[in-house]
Amino acid sequence: MPSLIDLRNISKVYGSGNTEVKALWDVNLSITQGDYCAIMGPSGSGKSTAMNVIGCLDRPTHGHYFFDGQDVAQLDDDTLAMIRNRKIGFVFQQFHLLSQLSALDNVALPMVYAGTAAAERRERAASALKQVGLGNRLHNKPSQLSGGQQQRVAIARAIVNRPLLLLADEPTGALDTTTTEEVMTIFAELNHSGITVVMVTHEPAVARLTERVVWFRDGEVIHSHMNPADVSYGTLVE
Repeated sequence: MPSLIDLRNISKVYGSGNTEVKALWDVNLSITQGDYCAIMGPSGSGKSTAMNVIGCLDRPTHGHYFFDGQDVAQLDDDTLAMIRNRKIGFVFQQFHLLSQLSALDNVALPMVYAGTAAAERRERAASALKQVGLGNRLHNKPSQLSGGQQQRVAIARAIVNRPLLLLADEPTGALDTTTTEEVMTIFAELNHSGITVVMVTHEPAVARLTERVVWFRDGEVIHSHMNPADVSYGTLVE
């Protein structure tokens, strides 16, 4: 399978002189289409910065980033926004749902920005909600849903534009153990359907449910193909 994500000598530097911070330094990382990957590392290791670069939310200071075969590192803001909308789905720890909108309307939002016709928006939003097990909650507002259900709505919103990449930042951080397992089952099913899943997490139990772990420390990739079974409390996690 071809590489969907290809970071080549990527550095991200903030400030200069005595205030210079190397958030990422000479990172090389390739993630293949169809991978299910966890990004881990201690606080300040660069994993969140790497996620922002991978998600086209931030530009590297140096290096090249090829996403789906295109060098996106220096593209203009409008082009990056189009790539984010059409090719990347985002899931965050906090669900970022609009409280005044129903689950259906929350999920339909990315299609509004993509210019999808109203009838198709409703059909695809309903289908995405059914895919995550919320076919009977289409018209509920976030306040009428549990935390796990709200995260499912967020996942449905992330996949409604049929992205190549699902990028998740601590997606289980606000969930209890049982709900975490349910959400991780959904991620695995989406991956099996062909979506590449990259997940930033600090939870070893979550990382062990993926198929590959990338370990960051001090802005560098220390391990690029760690076996998830090797991740445990008290050893790698700091």
